[in-house]
This record gives sequence, C-alpha cells and structure tokens, in this order.
Amino acid sequence: MNYGPLKTGVILIMTAGLTACNTLPAAGPLSSSIEADAGKSAQQLGRSNAAVFDVVDVDQKTAQMISNYSGTIFSRRFGMGGRPGPVVIGVGDQLKVSIFEAGSDGLFSTSQSKQTTIDLVVQPDGTGTIPYVGQIKLAGLTQEAARKAILARLTNKAIEPDVLVNASGTASRAVTVSGSVGRPSSVQLSLAGDKVTEAIAQAGGPTGQPYETYVTLVRGRKTATVLLKTLIEKPSENIYVEPHDQIYLTQDPRTFTTLGMFGKDGRIPFGANDLNLLEAIALAGGGSDNQGDAEGYFIFRYEEPEIVRALLGPQKFNAMLAKGMMANKDGRYPIVYRFDMRSPDSLIVGQNFPINNRDVIYASRHPSVDFLKFMQLFTTPIGTAVSVRSATN
Repeated sequence: MNYGPLKTGVILIMTAGLTACNTLPAAGPLSSSIEADAGKSAQQLGRSNAAVFDVVDVDQKTAQMISNYSGTIFSRRFGMGGRPGPVVIGVGDQLKVSIFEAGSDGLFSTSQSKQTTIDLVVQPDGTGTIPYVGQIKLAGLTQEAARKAILARLTNKAIEPDVLVNASGTASRAVTVSGSVGRPSSVQLSLAGDKVTEAIAQAGGPTGQPYETYVTLVRGRKTATVLLKTLIEKPSENIYVEPHDQIYLTQDPRTFTTLGMFGKDGRIPFGANDLNLLEAIALAGGGSDNQGDAEGYFIFRYEEPEIVRALLGPQKFNAMLAKGMMANKDGRYPIVYRFDMRSPDSLIVGQNFPINNRDVIYASRHPSVDFLKFMQLFTTPIGTAVSVRSATN
C-alpha cells in the first residue's frame, strides 16, 4: 500500500496546525500571557495604545492591607476629620449687629429704646458698613472679634456702648449636597460643625439603600468616593465637612463581571452588603475542574492611587507611570490581582479580599486545554485522510 501522498498530507497538516496554534479559539488570555504583559510599556508590548498595568499576588498580608485601605479612603485623603477650627465670618454672611447705649439720647438710642439693630451682608471685599463706624473689615473674624472691633470704633462716639454680633445667614459656611438625596440643596453648617451624614440628612437623606449608595466628597482638588454604609459602620470615615465642600450621592446597585472558566459568565449583582472573592466565585458557579487553571484567577480593577502606591512601592509606582500607566476619569489606576487556588490557605485569604463594584474576575484556562484543541484540530484531518485512503483502496 502506498502511503506517500498520505504522509505528505500529514506533514502539511502538522505544519499548518503548528502555525495556527496561537490562533486557536479561546475564552481569553492564558495566565502566562497576563504575566508576560504585566509591567511592560505600550512600546514593549508593541501596541501604541495598550493599557499599562502590573500584577500583584494576593496573600494574607496583601488582602488585609487592601481591605483596610478600602474602608478608610475619606480619613486618609482628607485627614482624620476632627472638629473644624474656629468659626469665622465670611463673604456673603448676613449679620445682625445690635448696638446698645447707656444713655437715652445717643447715636443709637432714644427715649423709647436704648438699642438699634443693623442688618448687613459681608461684601466681596470682606467688609461691612455701619453708621458712625464706617466700613469695617469683618471677613476672617470670629463673631467675638468682630464685636470687639466694632466696639473699639464706637468708643468716644456713643454713650457707654456695647455690641452684639449674630449671624442670620452663613452663606460662606455652606456645602452643596446633590444627587440621590431627598432635597438637593446648599446646606448651611452649624456652629458646632457637621459630619458628612449630618449634611446629607439636612438635604433630605439618601434615596437608596446605604449598601448601594456611593458618597463622593470634593474638597478643592481632592476627591474621594466611599459607600454610604462605610460612613455608618466606620465613624472615623464620617468626617466633618468644611465650607464649600461638595457632596454627591450616586445610587448604583453593585455588580461584578465574571469571564473565562466559570460555571457562568456575565454581570452578577452582589446581592449583599459585602462580597469577598470566594463568595463571588461561588455566585459565578465556581471554576471549571477540568479546564480551569487553579493558579490563574485574576481580578482586574481600577484601584485607588494610595492602594496602588502602597502595593507597588513608590519607586515601582513612579516607574509604571513613566511606562505609561494611566488613571481613569476617577483618578484610579489599573491593577491586576492574581489569586492561586492551589494553596490551601487560599480559602482563608479569599474571605478577606473584598470585591469592588465593577470588578472583572477572570479564570484562565489551563494550558493543556489549548494542547487538546490543537490535537483535535490536528487529528481530525488525519482521520479523514485515512478514511478517504481506505475507501479508495
């Protein structure tokens, strides 16, 4: 029997199969591909617009650090949130200045009344005008300091004068609360100071559940976002607001996305106040026993800059920036967490690793899956060729 043509066909099929091995259909990259791209610049990756990221292995220390950081974003970014300093008069504040005189025939007194109350608004230049006192600087003074300043200007003008200064409106001590609240508005702060949740309450309170409502605080050039339930559960995060702060509430049911070798792929709701990695994997139907790579569970996330810097260290963080790592519109940086399910302690570590809203959890396939696909691609034509050869003899 002459198998010369068959051998030639087999060789051609093998050559074609080996050439196409890297183009086999797949549900996503292999673990080795993710690791190979980590830490490289777009130029090194050969793609001008490639996203630059790094991979961090998740162990007990890493998981605990991420959990601790995630629950203290406000206090870390804006300070511990102690009581505000002395309350001072500001531009736009409405003041009631009451002037008393001991005599009944003075500048501000009559036989019917020994006092006069003057309403004024602090002007953009920080001053106010009072009869017989003239223009006086008020912005930046406490009410007591303003009282003494006015009183000093009345000496030798009024009859044994005394002065009271009260605020009827504190436009300079207001914060804006908007978004998913009952009454979006500008909230004026009390003299004792108000915390974030107190300002929200003055605006009608949240319209959504605390575990799916995000609170964004903007102060100058700083901004941070936390869950409302975090402010309730961790008093250190419920910091005092400051004048001109902006608070925005967003109601956003939390979800994560699973891809790869899971029982099911897609967008999955948390369905609970909190969710750890193991719970998320369980909601996704678990990993595939015969196709999944136990070493290759990955969490793709845009992470807070403080966390990324702490994980990578300042030197490597700056190096990644130099390579082109870019923050998203919220100021967060791309990072990939790698989780090894082969290790027995992974069942402990996974309970301490928090899943965030919009996380992408990817379970890579085992390298043997591609080999089996190739073998199937390789053996099917050979079987067909042998059958055809046998049928023609």
